[in-house]
Amino acid sequence: MSKKRVSYFYDPEVGNFHYGANHPMKPHRLALTHDLVIGYGLYRKMSVFRPCRATDQEMCKFHSVDYVDFLQRISPHNIQGFSFLCNKFNVGDDCPAFSGLFDFCSIYTGGTLESAVQLNNNVCDVAINWSGGLHHAKKFEASGFCYVNDIVLGIMELLRYHPRVLYLDIDIHHGDGVQEAFYLTDRVMTVSFHKYGNGFFPGTGDMYEVGAREGCNYSINVPLKDGIDDHNYMSIFRPVMQSVMKHYQPSVIVLQCGADSLGCDRLGCFNLSIRQHGECVDFMKKFNIPMVVLGGGGYTIRNVARCWAYETSLLLDTQISNDLPCTDYFEYFAPDYTLHPDTTTKIENQNTRTYLDNVMTTVEETLRNLSFAPSVQMQEVPPDFYVSKYQQESKPIADNEFYRDDKDNDK
Repeated sequence: MSKKRVSYFYDPEVGNFHYGANHPMKPHRLALTHDLVIGYGLYRKMSVFRPCRATDQEMCKFHSVDYVDFLQRISPHNIQGFSFLCNKFNVGDDCPAFSGLFDFCSIYTGGTLESAVQLNNNVCDVAINWSGGLHHAKKFEASGFCYVNDIVLGIMELLRYHPRVLYLDIDIHHGDGVQEAFYLTDRVMTVSFHKYGNGFFPGTGDMYEVGAREGCNYSINVPLKDGIDDHNYMSIFRPVMQSVMKHYQPSVIVLQCGADSLGCDRLGCFNLSIRQHGECVDFMKKFNIPMVVLGGGGYTIRNVARCWAYETSLLLDTQISNDLPCTDYFEYFAPDYTLHPDTTTKIENQNTRTYLDNVMTTVEETLRNLSFAPSVQMQEVPPDFYVSKYQQESKPIADNEFYRDDKDNDK
């Protein structure tokens, strides 16, 4: 089997944005992740791009015009004059109006759109955008630290070329924004493994939420309880995804790799290790279907960086050392300085075998109700605006553009 062609999207400015000193979302985690990718030398094994930024017109392919216009205008300096619109569009405590908000959205959304364009045009087999994956944003409002739903926009671009798109979400929070966007269609199957119950955000994702109208049985939810560990998680993940792939037969996959499902996450309550989180990525890679891989949640930033760097290595079929390379952010990984620290917690595993078997049975019944994998009469694809735009604006990043000198790490 030939090695997959991997494209990796990163803008060095993306880690410089700040939601606020006490806010759990830290874009700086992306700089830590990238530093490990460089330190391990993984960038040499893939094509690295600084994506061009998504425009307001591109965002309005899904989001409402008045909401996107609001995102362009709001800032910490004028928020008092926009109090009514802030309430209307849910911008406030969880989704603050920080400096450079629209630029941040443009960067992470641009990376996901370009990932989709490259897959559509057979430029790569796997496209990675760790800054993307903001799955809670809705058509008319921000939600759960997310403002623009880059995933929905990326899937809409993939649908121009692909009859069936599989969206898989392993963030601890339910992928509600993506499910809602495609709840009425059979051309996108959404699958989410997440914590459910006891008022856990966003409160959606019951296993009986299965879609409606043409989309009936094309939303698959796997609600889990506190403390699930590696063994129990994989005991349900593998058979569910094997069955999904058999019944739906997607031509492309979008995988959201939220790292808040790891143990020891600041906002999480699972007990997954980095190795087993990565096993989900590796399992899906082995189906040999074009794939967009995105970030998402993750609030203990040293573990987010470890996880996504490790998963980058898996997508490249490259083994990397458990000893972390000496990078600019090396001190963040104290005291062990390893790739695979112990992330288990004292949270009791409330997922009994009976409960997991019941979830599995319900999912299987939903999938059996699919009479066949849906197909569409594909029309000739019109001239692709995105392709010409990216050919003009997006270029591979040279080693010396923003990489530090890492010769010492080759010793």
